[in-house]
Amino acid sequence: MTNKPRRISFFDATLRDGEQAPGNAMSPEQKVDIALKMEALGVDVIEAGFPGSSPADFKATRLIAETLTRIRFATFNRASVHDVRLSMEAVGVRPNHQIQICGTGSDVHLVHKRGITRAEAIAEVDESLRLAAELGAEDISFGVEDASRGEYDFIHALVDTALEAGARTIILADTTGCATPQEYGDLCAAVRSWIPDDVVLSTHCHDDLGLALANAIAGIQAGADEVQVTLGGIGERAGNTPLEELAAVLSYKSDWLGATTSLRTEGLYDAYRLLSDCISLPEIRNKAIVGRNSFATEAGIHQAGMLRNPVTYEYIEPERFGRERELVVGRHSGRAILRHVLGGDADEVLVNRLYEEHIANREHGGFESLEMLRDRVRGAVTAQ
Repeated sequence: MTNKPRRISFFDATLRDGEQAPGNAMSPEQKVDIALKMEALGVDVIEAGFPGSSPADFKATRLIAETLTRIRFATFNRASVHDVRLSMEAVGVRPNHQIQICGTGSDVHLVHKRGITRAEAIAEVDESLRLAAELGAEDISFGVEDASRGEYDFIHALVDTALEAGARTIILADTTGCATPQEYGDLCAAVRSWIPDDVVLSTHCHDDLGLALANAIAGIQAGADEVQVTLGGIGERAGNTPLEELAAVLSYKSDWLGATTSLRTEGLYDAYRLLSDCISLPEIRNKAIVGRNSFATEAGIHQAGMLRNPVTYEYIEPERFGRERELVVGRHSGRAILRHVLGGDADEVLVNRLYEEHIANREHGGFESLEMLRDRVRGAVTAQ
C-alpha cells in the first residue's frame, strides 16, 4: 500500500521579497489585484508586505488584509519590537494573519551586519515573538535568515527559543543562494528532527547559483511542509524559487516526491501576465512555464514528432498552465509542417516546391505562425 502524497503549502512572497529587486516596485492597489489573483489560484499564504519598511508597505498590507477573504496573509518583520508593533497596528488581530519574524542566523551576519552577539540575537528573538503573542497574534512564524551559512548549534538555539515563545512555523532561508541541494536538504532534515511534527517547516531559497528550485525540492524531500515562492521567480538579485516551476514539478512528479499541490495551475499564466504588466517585466523567451517559447517549437524533427503525437517532445501539457501549443514556421522547419497544412492534398511535388518557396530560403531569424503559413500555402495552391 503506497502512502498518499502529502500536500505542500505555497507561501507566495511575490509582493514582499519579489518586489525588493530593482524595477519591481508595485503600488498598493496593484498589490491588491495580484493578491486576489493568487488567492484565486489557491496559494495558502500571501506575504502582504513589510509594514515597518515604509508607509506604502504599511498601506498595502492593510489593504490586502481587508480584501482577502479565504486565505491567510503574512506580515514580514525583523526580530524587533518596533516592527512587530507596526505589523499589529497595520492589520490588527485577525485569525488569518501570520506574523513572520526573522532572526539573524549566521555569524557572518552577526559580525558584519548586526554587530551583536549570539546571545543578543537569541534574546531579541525571544522578546519579539513573546510581544507578538501578547498583542494577540495567533499564528507566529520564525525565519532564520542566512541559515545556510549558520552553525547548527546556533540555529538549534534560535529554533528552540522561537518554539518556546510561540512559533508554529520555522523558515530556513538560503538568503544568499549559496547552498547546494545536498547542503540545504541536510539542513532541513536536521531542523525537521528537532521540531515537533505539528510545527510547519518552510523553505525560502534564492537563485544566485540557479539552484532555488532544486534546493526547495531538496527541502521537501527532507521533510519541509511549505515552500516560499514568487511568481516568475522574481526577487532580490537573481530571485527566488519560481512558483510556477515548483507547481509543475509537484504536478508531474508527485509520486516520485511523495508530495503534491492543489494549486489551480491553469490560471498561473494570467497571474504572471498581470504581474508582468504591473512591473513592466520584459518577455523572456526561455523561461520554463511562462516563457515566450515554453510551448513553442520550430525544429522540423520536433514538429514532425509532435504532429503525430505531442507527447514526443512535449512533457508538460500547456493547457494545464493556461498556455497553448505553438508550431512556429521558420528556417529550421521541415516538410512535415507543409504536409500537415495541405492535409489530403499533400502531393510530394507540391510539398517540395512550397518548401523551397516558403521555408528553405527563409532568412535567419524569420518565422511565422502556423496560421500565417496556412494562409500563404492556400494562396499558392489556389493560384497554381
